[in-house]
Amino acid sequence: MNLTQSRALPFILLTFSNAFMTFAWYGHLKFKDRPLWLVILASWGIAFFEYVLQVPANRWGSNVYSPAQLKVAQEIITLSIFAVFSVYYLGASIRWNHLAAFACIVAAACFIFLPGN
Repeated sequence: MNLTQSRALPFILLTFSNAFMTFAWYGHLKFKDRPLWLVILASWGIAFFEYVLQVPANRWGSNVYSPAQLKVAQEIITLSIFAVFSVYYLGASIRWNHLAAFACIVAAACFIFLPGN
């Protein structure tokens, strides 16, 4: 099977890329005692690996999905990764309104994957 035609590989790569990006964007919140310039450099370094995965995910994913489908799927993945990250890394709690908002976004994703006429 040609990997560039895989229906699953883009989502696998987007999942890992979003894990890196979540750490790049929010991981420094546990290190507020560090200078801002240092956490910016660290975040850039982490984000590099996000791009190493995200660019092929979208390039290869565009062979089997529309750009809109890739973007909506990426948002669902981002929210899923962030929910786990915020609970287990930042110690935040997920409330009912967070779950309700997430359910609305998942519902929106269902529409993007319906066949259009």
